[in-house]
Amino acid sequence: MTAAKRPGAAGRSATTGAKSPAKSAEIPVWKQALIWVGLLGTVAACTVGAIVNGDDGSDIVPPPTAQERGDTVPILQRSTASQGVCYGWELTDYFGYGDPVSVGSNLGDGVAVEDNPACPRWLQVSVRIYYPSESSESDDNAYVDVNGSSDFSAAELLRIADGLGRLGVTEKVFIDDPGWAVTRAAVMLPLLAAEAGAVEPAATPAPAATEPSPLPDPGSDLWRDRWGYLLAAGGLLLVTALLVTVGVAQGRRQRRGGGPAKRAGAETAATRTPERA
Repeated sequence: MTAAKRPGAAGRSATTGAKSPAKSAEIPVWKQALIWVGLLGTVAACTVGAIVNGDDGSDIVPPPTAQERGDTVPILQRSTASQGVCYGWELTDYFGYGDPVSVGSNLGDGVAVEDNPACPRWLQVSVRIYYPSESSESDDNAYVDVNGSSDFSAAELLRIADGLGRLGVTEKVFIDDPGWAVTRAAVMLPLLAAEAGAVEPAATPAPAATEPSPLPDPGSDLWRDRWGYLLAAGGLLLVTALLVTVGVAQGRRQRRGGGPAKRAGAETAATRTPERA
């Protein structure tokens, strides 16, 4: 009689009693679950890190708009023609490399005055904006300098730069809207340079050759502001005058004819007189 085999005896080698290769290669289910959890956790961590540390555009320095640049260049051209000094601006990113964010002058948008042969005398406001990333604990900063040709002293340049804040173009303004602020600062350079004694003041426009013709009389404010009330009052006065006139005419008519009662009595007396005779 053949003896019954124990469970699992078929999976062992007849000579050595070891497990078969197919059984030894199997991975338990709980280990597979741990592996998948680890892989998914790694992917999630990498995704979150990419989102947090990624460039969200908050550290990009915005340049002046086309309208701001277009309005600034003609003003600088008039100042240069009057004072003989080139004026310009330069806006750069603190971490930027290569070309500035924006540059311009009386020579045009995109044309710098520094080391330009067309500008032997020049002044330029140079601004560097520091925008750290959202994950950084550093604060935003703006570094403002006024540069000029060698005939301008360091004290004059410093007084001009300090005057920008006095006129309202402060560091906070540069941080909040650097494009607008740098063009406004460039427009203020001629005034501040004249105030510091570095250049002659700009020439004032010549007066007109002939006196302008006087403007027409605008009229009284009383009529312009209260014409409705005055019109209503005039209407009431007209009605009152009409009623008074009618009353006076009726009174005169009654006095002339003795009134209706007097005329009726006269007629009665006239009819009774023949009977008495």
